[in-house]
Order: sequence, then structure tokens, then C-alpha cells
Amino acid sequence: MKNIALIFAGGTGQRMNTQTKPKQFLELHGKPIIVYTLNHFENHPEIDGILIVCVENWIDELKKMIKLYTFEKIMKIVSGGDGADMSIYNGLKSLSEICKQDDIILIHDGVRPLINKDLISANIAKVKKYGNAITVEAARESIVRLCENERVIDVPPRESMYTAKAPQSFKFGDIWPLYQRAQKEGVRTTDSAHLLSIYNVEMHTVESTPNNIKITAPADYYIYRALYEAMENQQILGI
Repeated sequence: MKNIALIFAGGTGQRMNTQTKPKQFLELHGKPIIVYTLNHFENHPEIDGILIVCVENWIDELKKMIKLYTFEKIMKIVSGGDGADMSIYNGLKSLSEICKQDDIILIHDGVRPLINKDLISANIAKVKKYGNAITVEAARESIVRLCENERVIDVPPRESMYTAKAPQSFKFGDIWPLYQRAQKEGVRTTDSAHLLSIYNVEMHTVESTPNNIKITAPADYYIYRALYEAMENQQILGI
């Protein structure tokens, strides 16, 4: 059994309002965001390999970064698709050539760098025990559900509401057939948890690390920078 990280970085970052580069290649202190993300998996002793799904015309640049930062666990880079679900599909399709049914696949956003070793370990342990692991965070505000005309249908109790984060982890033999089925049926999904929900698959959760944000819009980048620098200062100054 192997543990493989599937890092999808196939987006073009349209919501970042940047014309120069995709969001995953924006830099903090001279290092691209995706490098911070990859480091967590590269340095984790239980991770055996990493597959990256990347914007096609940035693959050459990514290869340069891999060489520069001496990543050794990168198995392959494949082109992204039209949306996160298709990028994940492309990654899983490539892994189907080498993965066994019981191999554990940790699916993670390239622009979600504020995770840690313990969260990766918890995902792996939960998949070994239950077959899947969805990283979640308790909702901090009330969740309002609307109907088509923007009328409020209900407001579920906040204590039972969580937001899905990443990693989202599965046995390869379970997740790949679901993505194949969705592709065949023309089903589009926002993430793997959404996919499992559509097909009524029982899911199990792992508590997220604090501030496990996804860098999607400009404000996210500045929040990430502030959080990263605060954590660095805590380590250096002991505050």
C-alpha cells in the first residue's frame, strides 16, 4: 500500500485579478505558493509520491521549480482540465496506470498551503480505518440555505454545520470509479466530498488545522501572508 498526494493546480486564477501568472505561482518571500504546499507532502515520512495537475502552459515553469527546490517525490505532472473536478479526473486517470486498489490518495489544492504533518497523518489513518477522510472545519457563522428565488429555506443549527477543506483522502479503488462515473454521466462537482455526496457514499471526517484557507481571491493572499508571517514570528521569537 502506498500513500500518494494528488495536488491539483490546474486553475488559471481568474478571481485573483492577475494577468501575469496563475494564483498557485504567486510568490511569498520569493517562493511560489505551490512550493509551500508541496513541502508538506515532500517532507512527510508517510507520503510515497506526489502527482501534480498543472495549468498546461505552466508545466515547464513548474519543472524548473521542482529542480530548484530539489523535490524528490514528484512522480509526474499532468495537464489540468476544465474545472477542479476535471483536473482531479486527469490526475486520477494518470494514477490508474500505477496505483493499486488499496493505495491511499490524498487530494489537495495547490493553493491551500496552511496545513501540517499531523493533518496529513490523520487523513491517512482515517482512510486506513474507514476508507475515506474529509477534512472539515466547524462553521463560524450561520449557514443559510436558499431556493432558486433567493428565499431562505432554512438555517441549520450552527453546531452541526462544517465546511469541507482539504486534504480529502480515499482508497484509489473507491474514488477513481466515482470520477469515471461522473465523467460518463456528465456530473460536475465542486470537490470530492460533493462527488461522494451525490452518489450517497458514507463519509468520515478529520478536523482541519486552523486557518486552512484556500487562496482564491486577492484578499485570501493577504490573509495568507499575514498568517504565515505571524507563524514564522512565533517560531523565531517564541511568542
